[in-house]
Amino acid sequence: MPRFLKRGMDASAIKAADAKVRETVESILGQVEDKKDSAIRQLSKQFDNWEPNDFRLSAAEIERAIAQVSKRDLDDIRFAQAQVRNFAQKQRDTMQDLEVETLPGVILGHRHIPVNAIGCYVPGGRYPMVASAHMSIVTARVAGVKRIIACAPPFKGGPHPAIVAAMHFGGADEIYVLGGVQAVAAMALGTETIAPVDMIVGPGNAYVAEAKRQLFGRVGIDLLAGPTETLVIADDSVDGEICATDLLGQAEHGPTSPAILLTNSERLARDTMNEVERLLTILPTADAAGQAWKDYGEVIVCDSEAEMVEEADRIASEHVQVMTRDPDYFLNNMKNYGSLFLGARTNVAYGDKVIGTNHTLPTKKTARYTGGLWVGKFLKTCTYQKVLTDQASAQIGEYCSRLCILEGFSAHAEQANVRVRRYGGRNVAYAQAAE
Repeated sequence: MPRFLKRGMDASAIKAADAKVRETVESILGQVEDKKDSAIRQLSKQFDNWEPNDFRLSAAEIERAIAQVSKRDLDDIRFAQAQVRNFAQKQRDTMQDLEVETLPGVILGHRHIPVNAIGCYVPGGRYPMVASAHMSIVTARVAGVKRIIACAPPFKGGPHPAIVAAMHFGGADEIYVLGGVQAVAAMALGTETIAPVDMIVGPGNAYVAEAKRQLFGRVGIDLLAGPTETLVIADDSVDGEICATDLLGQAEHGPTSPAILLTNSERLARDTMNEVERLLTILPTADAAGQAWKDYGEVIVCDSEAEMVEEADRIASEHVQVMTRDPDYFLNNMKNYGSLFLGARTNVAYGDKVIGTNHTLPTKKTARYTGGLWVGKFLKTCTYQKVLTDQASAQIGEYCSRLCILEGFSAHAEQANVRVRRYGGRNVAYAQAAE
């Protein structure tokens, strides 16, 4: 049975915090829907102290921002985007349109159609999340999305140059310096100056994730990607230092980021806890990471690898770092996770920034029913059908008529009957169909 050497915050406290977030987001969405641009301006001034003449960057402003980024940083951005683009294209290549003759004269098929317009949110409050621009914009471009707009909050009083560069190189058609719930609302609902989109994508804090949840249905969303989560699965083939580093490497995202160690070695568990405390004395981001570890950190000791898999699937973490003698055991047996990082040579930061897989991943146990953002999220798989011969129409029509009557749909049945009469040369009456 799993034993907890450390537990996170009480569930009731988390529930109360979530309720406050829901109420705040609902209010902001109502303001934007009612007052549009004027609400956006007021909210941006209130939350970000940012009130420019125009939230959208002009071509000249984009060029000025890019000019502030060093050549090395621009090269690194291009390298990362090349990795993301390449993997997204490989994924897209697996998605083929389909057309098949299922019966003589009956043609069924599907097409993968890109979403027409999307809005990408790129977080930038605590940290400028340059990589989030790659993950959403580049991937949408590979999918064939026609219109891509992107929002990121101001950073130190203006647009963050590297984020702007990443948005521009990624292929954004419109770039706005606008943050938080108001940015998501503007893209989803539209204002006098921002045309609405069909889908909102990208990670964010608890407020951004809640905004996407409340807007879902009016627009599509990629998934609920809130405060980051990490689960480290390890055995005694690794040491406490590397486990602690990987835990705090994600906990530094913010004070509400869960970081969990799952192990079958109590010695490793205690060594890791000691290493966490040591690293928190020297880590520049110790304030955020330490608060996250205190409130949301957990250490769980299991008796076997099978029990570790069961516990990991219960947790359903966004990121799962596996450092065991046989990491493929977890690849072959785990079902609930956002993305797996297999072996000590890789880590979550590689996936977050550069390796090529997408870092927008499911949080809050939504990995039980969805994967992360990928090129397929921007594609609608739409079916079609054709009936090419009279014989085929009559054959399908006879089955259809009887099945409609079985359910009590007489007008549905007549849709089939009229075709049986016309194309089958049979005088099929309603009463006969009922038999």
